[in-house]
Amino acid sequence: MDTTRVSSTAFDGTPHAPAHARRFVRQVLGEWRLDHLAEDAVLLTSELVTNAVVHAGTGIELTCRLDVDADPAKLEIEVDDHHPARTLPEAGPVPGSTRTSGRGLALAGMLADAWGVTYTRTAKRVWVRLELADGYDAPEPAGAAPIETLHVGVIVADRDGLVQSWNAEAETLLGWRADQAIGRPLEKLVAWRGHGPYTMSLADTLCLGRWRGEAHMRHRDGGVVPVYVSHLRDRVRRCSVWLVVALDHGHVLAPPPRREAGRRIKDLLGQDLPFAELLDTIARIVQISCGGEAAYVLLAADGGDAFGVAAGAGATPGLVGVLAPGIFGRDRTAPAIVADLPAVDAELARRLCARSLACAPLLAGGEPAGYVVVTATSPDRFDEELVASLQHIAAQVAVPVQRERLAERDRAHRGRLSFLAEAGELLAGVHDEEVIAALAAQLVVPKIATWAAVYLTDLTGMTRLAHVWHSEERHNAELRKALPAVPRTPLDEVSWPVGPETVVSFPLVTQGRSHGALVIGRVEPTLPLELADLLSDLCRLVSLNLHTAMLYARQATTSRVLQRSLLPLRVAPMPGLESAVVYEPAEEGADVGGDFYDLFTVADHWCFALGDVCGSGPEAAAVTGLARHAVRLLAKEHYTVADIFDRLNHALLEEGEEGRFLSLLCGELTPLPQGGALCTIASAGHPPPLLLRPDGKVEAMATPQLLLGIESGARFYVETFELAPEEVLLCVTDGVTERRDGERLLDDGDGLAALLSGCTGLSAHAVAERVRHAVETFADEPSQDDVALLVIKAAAVLRPVMT
Repeated sequence: MDTTRVSSTAFDGTPHAPAHARRFVRQVLGEWRLDHLAEDAVLLTSELVTNAVVHAGTGIELTCRLDVDADPAKLEIEVDDHHPARTLPEAGPVPGSTRTSGRGLALAGMLADAWGVTYTRTAKRVWVRLELADGYDAPEPAGAAPIETLHVGVIVADRDGLVQSWNAEAETLLGWRADQAIGRPLEKLVAWRGHGPYTMSLADTLCLGRWRGEAHMRHRDGGVVPVYVSHLRDRVRRCSVWLVVALDHGHVLAPPPRREAGRRIKDLLGQDLPFAELLDTIARIVQISCGGEAAYVLLAADGGDAFGVAAGAGATPGLVGVLAPGIFGRDRTAPAIVADLPAVDAELARRLCARSLACAPLLAGGEPAGYVVVTATSPDRFDEELVASLQHIAAQVAVPVQRERLAERDRAHRGRLSFLAEAGELLAGVHDEEVIAALAAQLVVPKIATWAAVYLTDLTGMTRLAHVWHSEERHNAELRKALPAVPRTPLDEVSWPVGPETVVSFPLVTQGRSHGALVIGRVEPTLPLELADLLSDLCRLVSLNLHTAMLYARQATTSRVLQRSLLPLRVAPMPGLESAVVYEPAEEGADVGGDFYDLFTVADHWCFALGDVCGSGPEAAAVTGLARHAVRLLAKEHYTVADIFDRLNHALLEEGEEGRFLSLLCGELTPLPQGGALCTIASAGHPPPLLLRPDGKVEAMATPQLLLGIESGARFYVETFELAPEEVLLCVTDGVTERRDGERLLDDGDGLAALLSGCTGLSAHAVAERVRHAVETFADEPSQDDVALLVIKAAAVLRPVMT
């Protein structure tokens, strides 16, 4: 007699086909008393049907065949499609590659005892075989206890596990009267003998909506009664209802013990896989076996009670980062089902793009080191039977995941430090926001992302796209065009262009201020927790450098404005006189140093000044501003040059800063009717001005007096000479005369006078340029002192033409 059992169904090759196939196989195996094979069978069926949908796209026929007479007994599952020309993809990814396609057939090869494919003219059949190593034992009611001895005890317990109701059948079965049982903890009446890594505690079982299985109850006489329990949790009345019968009744079709499916899972996970691929494989197993749209592996985040996404499979929405405590908490040790996720945690539902969820903790040392999670886009998708399967997977993978996590964390920590050290070295000392943006993008491409973009937010709150970088440079222009140049919404709400990559945005924030965002695109659907943490650290580093650059730019702008206020906006034009100025501060990036100059008009004459403050930096610049503005203000009030020196000397002494001296050359030029000008001049410790005659002779035209700011009783005097047409007056600071080349100075042996004597016939600008060039080329090293020089030349007299 043929004892083979066959059950078949057919459905369209749509994306819903794998879910229909999973439900069909579960139902058939339940009817055949093969629940212990359901997990592997459902996983294999889902993968075969998914391949048929993706690669064939035709109608699909699914057949389950059980041969109990075979030795050993075997279960075969066949999937037929009607596209025989389309061959199967290769069975598994290349070792060491990051490709995920084909991994399902690798699972089939390891979970099934045998598998193969048969081609016909009109169809292609893929089959898998699972052997029943212990044989197939059909129920034999004939050997069961008489029906007259069947007692169904009904026990009701409240939310705290205290017995509320105890019927007469329960008393007959267990010997406890109702008054003895009611009010007692149910755990005192149950001998809960959990075994195996997937068995839940009694408290966890009572939290489930439904559960059925074998247990042991305590009899009043002290013995233990093997029973079969059907548990139902009434969520409205917040109580648990137990239907209890003796296990010796064959009429009770209790499911056989679950086959150790973890044996095959361990075979798969026991391979020497990279940590990321290990997590991806676990997520894939969870997603297929539990029939969800997406599945995730969460791992505990460092230094907190939250968990972060480490891997994902299925229709993942590019989830990244740490999930806030709530459903996933450090205190949860039992699996959970959320039928309506938006009602429980709307933010999590939005991030997962899910309506229902089931999860089980990865327990290590009694505490959750992570979670396996399966989600669906429809509410109330998962039932309590799935919980045992999910917890079974979690229990099998918890230890290897935790072991590999610790090893990977050590490797990642070293790599993280190296990466951040490299980033810090590149960004150190960079004070340009554009350069920082370019470096940030190029740090993550292609190491972490396929492309990266940096948005910068200025002090006014305006955000703009500053830099983009693609792993293939030819796509840079296309990428910049695809991304919004100026986002109209906050960066965390931007709908990024839909493309082949998953787009993730990281804010650039420091001290509560947003500097923009780093946006990356990755081919992988999820971003592992370690990479998310690394990018967060990088963004903090970039934000600090952007903040420093902002402060530097603000300070530099302020300093530049203040420094420019210390110099005249323009040199006053002087009819009949030609002037030229050279001003070069020694400090790099500075507009003003300790030297200053001025040239302005007062009534019918002109005034000029050239000074040098002792020292450099902001303090010297402050004295520079005081001196220049004081000279101009006093001259405008018609003070003589001697009076200007006297007032400025007192002002410096009143400042009370020791060692802050000032050398100053100041003079007045009054035009003469015959051409040229009368020069009234005084020098307070300053190099004397040099006068170049048309015949090439050079003379010093002022006697140095006491420096300003040294003695309160000092008296200053002026000297007068005539600046004739074609004569040149050169005024310099000690940055010119004391320009050093080793032990030699530029003005040694009247070197400056000799240089000036060779400038006969040159214009004022030409003289100034020749002196500047001589100072610059006098030594190989750059000058360490400010350089300022003023050249004034009297124009030739234009006589009228006689006719």
